Amino acid sequence: MKKQNVRTLSLILCMFSYLLVGAAVFDALESESESSRRRILEQKRSEMKKKYRFSEDDYREIERVVLQAEPHRAGRQWKFAGSFYFAITVITTIGYGHAAPGTDAGKVFCMFYAVLGIPLTLVMFQSLGERMNTFVRYLLHKAKQCMGFRRTEVSMENMVLVGFLSCIGTLCVGAAAFSHFEGWSFFHAYYYCFITLTTIGFGDFVALQKKEDLQEKTPYVAFSFMYILVGLTVIGAFLNLVVLRFLTMNTEDEKRDAQERASMKRDRGLLDGAVGLHVGDEQSRGSHRERNQMEDQESLSSLCSCVCYRLGICDSPLMSHSEHHSCHINSVYCNSVSYRIQGCLPGSRDNTGLSSPGSTLSPGHSFREFPRSRRKSV
Repeated sequence: MKKQNVRTLSLILCMFSYLLVGAAVFDALESESESSRRRILEQKRSEMKKKYRFSEDDYREIERVVLQAEPHRAGRQWKFAGSFYFAITVITTIGYGHAAPGTDAGKVFCMFYAVLGIPLTLVMFQSLGERMNTFVRYLLHKAKQCMGFRRTEVSMENMVLVGFLSCIGTLCVGAAAFSHFEGWSFFHAYYYCFITLTTIGFGDFVALQKKEDLQEKTPYVAFSFMYILVGLTVIGAFLNLVVLRFLTMNTEDEKRDAQERASMKRDRGLLDGAVGLHVGDEQSRGSHRERNQMEDQESLSSLCSCVCYRLGICDSPLMSHSEHHSCHINSVYCNSVSYRIQGCLPGSRDNTGLSSPGSTLSPGHSFREFPRSRRKSV
């Protein structure tokens, strides 16, 4: 099984296991408290009905009015400041739920606005995170040079440590500020900052929801907006540094497998080419060997024809293949045995020619017609 498939199955199992563990822990922590709060709420509801003599329908109506009025504790929500706050929660996917479009036209525009705004925001935060990591790496490199370190390279561990400390510092600064302006405890303010910057956005704690805060406290409104954007950039830089490295592992493995397959195909092609070249060389050497043998035979036949011509047996030194057979020349003998042809000088006694064993020349044939005597080896 491929490494990518094993990793994917492992991540699926880990996710479901994580969900089961989380469900069990939340059930153990919150279930009893929820039941207790529900009993207290039912008791207070019964007391109010008896005290004010509300019917069930009257109580439901009052409850609906209170729920609808609660998100607008900061005054009018859909003025420019409130609308800007809402737009931030949409494109950053925080979605507190403290406000929502009430008209059909507003709901339609919200959908189109989110479809275009969410990808744009994610790309923007990722790009800002990359630039921030580059700047931090540069600062760490210069700091190591100033401190006289031998190795000034910035490792992945250094960047992760700096990113983690930056996230903790951003959360602590926000917690201190919102604890002061909203009157929350430091823990609740820290919880609000974490839920906001991780874009979970439960909406149980929402800033700028006190009476007329959006209209009257402009510096605090500006700080809240800037904190959300800068904090999301810091969190995005940390996620870009750590989480996205693991998200790209499958892509890198796919590329590595593709390169291995291409390399195997290339090696196989080279092997096939080498085998074909070896076979071609063998065939070429065989053809060359046959051609040399034919040339040797032709040379031998020409030589034998020349001998027959000098002996007066044939009319021409160059004869056709069929004529070679009529001369009855023993090619083996001519190719391997030296023989001597002696001629008599003018005025010498008659010599009897020595015939070669492979020739049809008679033993008594005279060589007087040859003007000179020489030894010839074939």
